[in-house]
Amino acid sequence: MPGYILTGAPSSGKTAILRHLEIDGHPVVEEAATDVIALHQALGRPEPWREPGFADRVLDLQRERRRRAGTSAGEVVFHDRSPVCTLALCRYLGLAAPSALLDEIKGMTANRHYERTAFFVRHQGFVEATAARRITFEESLVFERIHELTYREAGFDLVDVPAGPLVSRVAAIKEAVERLRR
Repeated sequence: MPGYILTGAPSSGKTAILRHLEIDGHPVVEEAATDVIALHQALGRPEPWREPGFADRVLDLQRERRRRAGTSAGEVVFHDRSPVCTLALCRYLGLAAPSALLDEIKGMTANRHYERTAFFVRHQGFVEATAARRITFEESLVFERIHELTYREAGFDLVDVPAGPLVSRVAAIKEAVERLRR
């Protein structure tokens, strides 16, 4: 079954929501960019997002993870981000989007890799810095707006997941999925 995307600004709580959904028995697909960054930082490259080919590496890992998740036929699969997020990241960083990324986005909905409804996880009022997340709260608000515009431009319907307790956010997502599947 096609999957539902969780998207939003860095530090909005997507990963916590994904972990909860996974523990509740749903197949999940991990975010790719953070893992690409972590690997390249471990290889001694402190800012891999500034290197040529970064978006391509993220896209390759996203495709592979989506392919592997395809074995969960009939189940609702949740994706922590998608290639549309990678396009939003390119725009935020002022990088040209690779043609492979643009082609992937054009084919995403036509091939039903993802549902046309995505869950937009709103910021929680702060950002926790990590080695891969070097963004201020103010910068994350700009990034959040770019994400929203990029998803809408790609033809997605966004369901707002407002800040709040984790359990409430997960319940809202599950209720929305149930409504959408009817």
